[in-house]
Amino acid sequence: MRLLLLLLLALLSAPAWAQTIAITNARLIDGTRDEAGVTIVISGGKVESIASGGAAPAGARTIDAGGQPVTSTLFAAATQIGLVGLGGAPDTDDRGVTSGPLGAAFDVSRAVDPNALTIQEARAQGVSRAMIFPNAGNGVFAGTGALLHLDPGPDPVRKARAAMFASGDGKEAGGSRGAVWTLIRNALDEAKRPAGTGNAPRDDLLNPVDIAALQPVVAGRMPLAIAVNREADIRQAAAIAADYGIRVVIIGGAEAWRAADLLAARGIAVILDPLDELPFSYAVVGARRDNAALLAKAGVPIAFMVSGQGIYLSWDVGPALREGAGIAVANGLPYSDALQAITTAPARIWTGASTPALAPGAQADLVIWDGDPLEPSSAPAHVIIGGREISLETRQTLLRDRYHPGRRNDPLPPGYR
Repeated sequence: MRLLLLLLLALLSAPAWAQTIAITNARLIDGTRDEAGVTIVISGGKVESIASGGAAPAGARTIDAGGQPVTSTLFAAATQIGLVGLGGAPDTDDRGVTSGPLGAAFDVSRAVDPNALTIQEARAQGVSRAMIFPNAGNGVFAGTGALLHLDPGPDPVRKARAAMFASGDGKEAGGSRGAVWTLIRNALDEAKRPAGTGNAPRDDLLNPVDIAALQPVVAGRMPLAIAVNREADIRQAAAIAADYGIRVVIIGGAEAWRAADLLAARGIAVILDPLDELPFSYAVVGARRDNAALLAKAGVPIAFMVSGQGIYLSWDVGPALREGAGIAVANGLPYSDALQAITTAPARIWTGASTPALAPGAQADLVIWDGDPLEPSSAPAHVIIGGREISLETRQTLLRDRYHPGRRNDPLPPGYR
């Protein structure tokens, strides 16, 4: 009896991903293939097999996809989920520092709130991975970003200090872009000098903690992400990549199409907003909707960052990414490239990972959609992260159900309808 009780307790405490799941009749789309009638078997939190017309294993929980698309979960290549609750409430905003000693050494991963509604929403919207980044405001270097994996749990941070972020806007460098590039180059020079040699030719402009934070960049272990839009600034960033032999990623890149051949030759990726079109400032006079298509055609690695409803890079990150990808397709980007830009391409840009997300042995992060994933009116029917199905219920859906007239349980007042 005691043994039976112990076995029962072990079963009850087993992780949710211990259950085998078989997704049948799926249309598998991953940017390199589009195959109908596929069976995907998930076991132990990983993809066990992918087979055309395969049968579900005995005892597996079966989900019939009904011929609908199945893709990898979304990857937000540059976002701020988990860092800000309300943009107008300073006590909920941990996106950056505007005073004090920290610049490059600011580590945004220490501010992530795993209970943030932005994370809850993103997860239910089919987002499983994200690069979160700090705001500029305390010098040229904003600090380090972090890679998140949004499986439910107390700590979504999978890699802290995953990339260094800098701003090419002259406001953080005394008012001139010329100062930006001088300060970035000086900082990299200071980080290249061996620590503790005691024979520095002059006093450092950076403090010791900022210098230490930049050393992985000059050693080639950490990419340097530079937020720039103007062609001239993009070319300055490319020159830094060549002169220092470091990995540079362009954030924004509204005029990157003008330097597409250079970026492709040097392997510099661009994380862009495919909605950029209007010249809101002189730095983006050359913005155009086919920027993504022109860059991809030239061979530039691309991924997307899209502001949710034009507010900031946190709310509605999933639908915003899908809408942006769809608009990029409408402006000439091949569908497969657009899908990869919001699923697998960000991992290659930030980590160098080249393994397809949906392959045997890979972590089981996937979405069954109720329609075309790049169609804004579509939505996730099932989200599986780490081999576990994620609840699509969020605070937002609960509020919807509570106050929507057609869903309320209490009687409606006379004449309400």
